[in-house]
Amino acid sequence: MTARLFPDDPQFAHSSEELFVRTLRDQLPDDAAVFCNVRLSDGQQDREADVVVAWPGVGVAVVEVKGGHVTLQRGEWRQGGDGTDHVIHPVDQTVACKYLLCGYLAGHPRWSAGRPRTAHLVALPATTLASDFMAPGLARWMAIDTTDVPHAAARIRAALEKVRDEPDPPTAEDVEALVDCLAGTAIPQQHLLAQLAEREAACDLLTRDQVKVLDLLASFPRVEIRGGAGSGKTWLAVEKARRLAADGQRVAVMCYSRGLAEFLKRRVETLPKRQRPAYVGTFHNLGIGWGVEPGSDDDSGYWEEFLPAAMVSLAAELPAGERFDAIVVDEGQDFAQSWWDAVLAALRDPDTGSLYVFSDEGQRIFARQGRPTVDLMPIPLNENLRNTKQIAGTFSSLAPEQMRIRGSSGVPVRFVQCATEDAVGAADDVADELLDDGWPPESVALLTTHRRHPVQVERQAEGQDAYWATYWQDDDVFYGHVLGFKGLERPAVVLAVNGFRDEARAKEMLYVALSRARDLLVVCGDLELIRRVGGPAVAQRLSSKEGDGRGR
Repeated sequence: MTARLFPDDPQFAHSSEELFVRTLRDQLPDDAAVFCNVRLSDGQQDREADVVVAWPGVGVAVVEVKGGHVTLQRGEWRQGGDGTDHVIHPVDQTVACKYLLCGYLAGHPRWSAGRPRTAHLVALPATTLASDFMAPGLARWMAIDTTDVPHAAARIRAALEKVRDEPDPPTAEDVEALVDCLAGTAIPQQHLLAQLAEREAACDLLTRDQVKVLDLLASFPRVEIRGGAGSGKTWLAVEKARRLAADGQRVAVMCYSRGLAEFLKRRVETLPKRQRPAYVGTFHNLGIGWGVEPGSDDDSGYWEEFLPAAMVSLAAELPAGERFDAIVVDEGQDFAQSWWDAVLAALRDPDTGSLYVFSDEGQRIFARQGRPTVDLMPIPLNENLRNTKQIAGTFSSLAPEQMRIRGSSGVPVRFVQCATEDAVGAADDVADELLDDGWPPESVALLTTHRRHPVQVERQAEGQDAYWATYWQDDDVFYGHVLGFKGLERPAVVLAVNGFRDEARAKEMLYVALSRARDLLVVCGDLELIRRVGGPAVAQRLSSKEGDGRGR
C-alpha cells in the first residue's frame, strides 16, 4: 500500500521533511496521491504548497512542512536556531495555498467535481509540541509534530473528518482528475510515447544497478540467483552470459519458454560479436540441434524423458569444442528434474564447469518439479525494479518473499468485474479503449489464464515461429496465455481471468499474470474466483478500484 508521489524525486530543504513525506506516502493507499512543491498563483499572489494529499473518500489536505528547529514565541513563528533563525508564517502559507488550490481547480477545464472537502495542516517533523498546544489559526489537531510522523496519514484523515462546513470528499475518479490537473496525466499520444520511453529507460537504469551482484560473484562458478517478478533476473542472465563470452568462454543461454528464448536471442543480437554466447534458445532445441528427432508438442513423455536422456548420451559423443565452458539458465524453476543431467552433460567439464541459474520459486506454474542436481550458491534478489508501485503492490502478497518496491509511482490498477465466461470479451473492450486513448499496439498485451484468445489460436495455427514473431510487430495487440508469457513484459497488460485449468496451481499463475505489466494493469474477471485462488489481499487491492463495470 503506497500512494503515488509527484514528482517521482522531489527536493527537500531538510532531511526531516523528506522523511515525513516518504513515511506519509507509505501509509496512504495506492489510489491516493501526494504532490510536493506545487506552485499556485491567482495573479495577485504566488505561493508554493509543500505537500498536497488527495485521498479518495477522505479529502484533500494542504500541508505546510517546516523541518529543523521551529519555535513559537509571542505569536511569532521562527525556524532555525543558534542565532540563525528567521521568521516564518506556516499557518498563513498553508491557508493561502488551500484557497489558491480550490480556486485553481474551480477554473480548470478538466475539473468538474466542484469544491472537494479540504483541510490545511502544518507539519513540524523535527519539533515536539505540547499536548495542549494551540496557536491562532492552528489547533493541535491541525498540527503534526515529530511524535505524529509514524501515523501521519491517520492524523490527516482525522483532520479532514473534523473540519466543518466542508463538501463531500473526492471520489477515486475525482482524485484521478486532480492528478490530471496538477501533474498533467491526460497527454497527447506523442507525449504518451515519450513517457513510456522514459519509464523504460528508468527501469533499465534501475535494473543495471543489479550488476553489482555479478561483480561480487565473479569468482564463483556455480550460483543460483533467486528473485521475484520484476527483479531484473533476465537482464542479469544476459549480462552474465555476455561477461563469460567476453572472457573467451563458450557459453550457452537456455530457458524453457519459446517466447522468452526468442526474446533472449534478440537481446543477444545487439551485443558485439565477441561477447555473444555460442547458443541461445530453449533447452529442448539444443538437443534437437544435436540430432534428436523432434517430437509432438502434446507428448510430455518425449519432452520430459526421452529427449533429455538422448541429450545425455549425445553429449558424451560430442567433441569438446561443441560443448560449453559455462551455461546460464533463465527461469530455472521451469526445468524438470530429468533435464538437469543433460544440462551438466553439455558442459565440457560437468564437475567444474560454470553454471548460473536464475529462478523464482513463486513462478513454478507447471506441474513438473525439479531442482539442480549440483550444489549452487544461493543469492537472493529482494527488490522489484520493473513494475510501478501500484502493480507491484497488487501481487506482492503472492510473492514467496517480501520485496522492496523501487519502481516509480503510476496509475492505480484497474479492475473490471464480470463473469468468468465474459472475461475475454471485457478484456477486448478494454484493449480497444487503450488503443483509442493513444496507446501504441506494440505496448499492449492481452493475456488469458485458461482458454486461449481466439486471435492467439488463429495465429498459432500458422506455427509457433510465426506466432512469436507477432510479439515484436507493431501493428496489433499481442495475444497470449500466461503460461507462455513468463519472463516477458509489456508496458500495458489487459488480463482476462477466464478460469484456471488446475486451481491447485492457480495462485502461482495469478502471480505471474499480475506481474507482466510494467506501467498499466487492467484485470477483467470475477472477484470471488480471484479471492478463492489468490487470497483476500489480492482481492482487496483489486476491489478497492472496482468501478462501473469498465474499471477506472
